[in-house]
Amino acid sequence: MAERAALITGGSSGIGLAIARALGEDGYALTVSARRPEKLEAAAEELRGAGSEVEAVAANMADEDAISSVVEAHRSRYGRLDVLVNNAGIGVGQPMSEIVTKHLDLQIDVNLRSVVIATREALPVLREAGAEHGKALIVNTASISGKSGQPWLSVYSATKAGVVGFSQATQKEVANEGIQVTALCPGFVDTAMTEFVKEQVKAEEMIRPEDIGEAVRFLLRTSPACLVPEIVFTRAGEQLGI
Repeated sequence: MAERAALITGGSSGIGLAIARALGEDGYALTVSARRPEKLEAAAEELRGAGSEVEAVAANMADEDAISSVVEAHRSRYGRLDVLVNNAGIGVGQPMSEIVTKHLDLQIDVNLRSVVIATREALPVLREAGAEHGKALIVNTASISGKSGQPWLSVYSATKAGVVGFSQATQKEVANEGIQVTALCPGFVDTAMTEFVKEQVKAEEMIRPEDIGEAVRFLLRTSPACLVPEIVFTRAGEQLGI
């Protein structure tokens, strides 16, 4: 059994991979999950090359059975779960009058429904870790658009606001079980997901994925008496932070 273990969804690139790198450097055994097997395995090999113990489980986060299988694969490999990072997400920009139902459903399923299901499935092992050392952690990647809804991203904003609310509710339920829940709410991060806006906002002016990884590292280094319910990341010099 690993001394500490973490499960990261959406872990093949961007924010998820940056968090996996940080946790791997700190000695956590890792399960990383993402939809595309080839990209996921490349990320896993990079992490292994840096010395991390890694289980890679390809899964579609819109599929309930697939989510359950990821959690079970992690439990079978490591026997414990100290950190759950619900990071998988998708954004589709559309004017309100042109919202495509397929895209509406996909964003709800991946951005919000998967967070609920993964948390439900992982709670038994998280509770064991919380009872052991008093600081199991759930990190849910929301967005600054979940704090202030953005035009043309109305559905994405709504799902991320839901992640913030779900994080708050989960914390209240598990407060006495040694589990902490933090919602991460970044503005534009330099990842593939923000390619659509890089003609207006330069990549070098965006938040770095490593900034988010360092934030998770910080959360794990605070004492069990210190709860951080939410972290909002804004771009330097940008009042709205998006």
